Amino acid sequence: MPLWSVRVPVATASAGAAVSRIAPLLAFLGTVIVLAELTSAAEVFDVVAAGVARAGRGSYPRLFLLCVAFAAVTTITLNLDTTAVLLTPVMLALASRVGIAPLPLAMTTVWLANTASLLLPVSNLTNLLAAERVALSPAGLARVMWAPQLAAVLATMACLWWFYWRRDRRGAADYAPPPAHRPADRVLFRVCGLACAGFLLATLLTGLPLWVASGAAAAVAVLAFAVRRPEALRTTLVPWRLLVMVPGMFLVVQTVDAHGLHRVLAEAVGTDGGVLGMFRASAVGAGLANLLNNLPVYLAGEAAVPVANHTQLLSLLIGTNIGPLVTPWASLATLLWYERCRSAGLRVPLRGVAATSTVLAVGGVLLATAALALTA
Repeated sequence: MPLWSVRVPVATASAGAAVSRIAPLLAFLGTVIVLAELTSAAEVFDVVAAGVARAGRGSYPRLFLLCVAFAAVTTITLNLDTTAVLLTPVMLALASRVGIAPLPLAMTTVWLANTASLLLPVSNLTNLLAAERVALSPAGLARVMWAPQLAAVLATMACLWWFYWRRDRRGAADYAPPPAHRPADRVLFRVCGLACAGFLLATLLTGLPLWVASGAAAAVAVLAFAVRRPEALRTTLVPWRLLVMVPGMFLVVQTVDAHGLHRVLAEAVGTDGGVLGMFRASAVGAGLANLLNNLPVYLAGEAAVPVANHTQLLSLLIGTNIGPLVTPWASLATLLWYERCRSAGLRVPLRGVAATSTVLAVGGVLLATAALALTA
């Protein structure tokens, strides 16, 4: 039998398996963006943004710390994709409320959505996979990753302040705290606010899959708008481009893997479980994540790391979590962030963002890997 006649059905089965694995991810992606769009239309984000701005009391350093803490805690306790979808509109609304440049606030969200996603299994899907591989409970993963996580957040804060938040970049010494925002439709505001709160609580306190929690919350918001403001319900609420792009990325990586990616990864990562092997794994993970996408790269890299090399696998995790900042497709959170910025009318300077993100990706991965080597 010719070789090609064997490969075709195997490739088809492999592609089918990949699509079935990412189906829940696509369901989460579609429903959570619908939820975010309707919540924004209900002015929930405007109310939250005004509250954060008032808490800053006109001080940029205080506002900076509040925004960093808000983004980091949201990412750690929920997950990076939720941060990108729900927090980006809050930050952009905050910028418009206090009359400051939106890019520093937007960058705070996208950078911390990725770099603050190391500590707990729930913070990132790759963490769930890594914790299962090395048999670590949530508390066990936190005990191992607290130092890399701290190093990554500190590196992010330094880059955020230097590149976007310092006085000569933001253009003002202080800001005027805005008055409290009052939504036009209090019923929609309350319903959508409760839907978001219910979604967040469900992800924290129950074992519901993310797509079930986000789907239920989105259904509540859609029902409320159908009653109160049906003209706001339109097909453009659904992120069709992303829903097509994400399966495409997985299938491309799967195709590349079938033609030798595993062999290349195994040679690049090596079998050294020591410090050198840790830095090699994190560098390979970060580099390939920006070329392809962090989740399929982690899946392929996990198979290339020897089973006994736990710290090397966690270093790969550092690379695929902190590193995917440079290209828009490097992580789903970054894709979601670009989608939220585009929806809000924010023009992102791609070259400038890629340059500053490269500095953070390199510095953050190196510092976090060194912290893991010193503490693990």
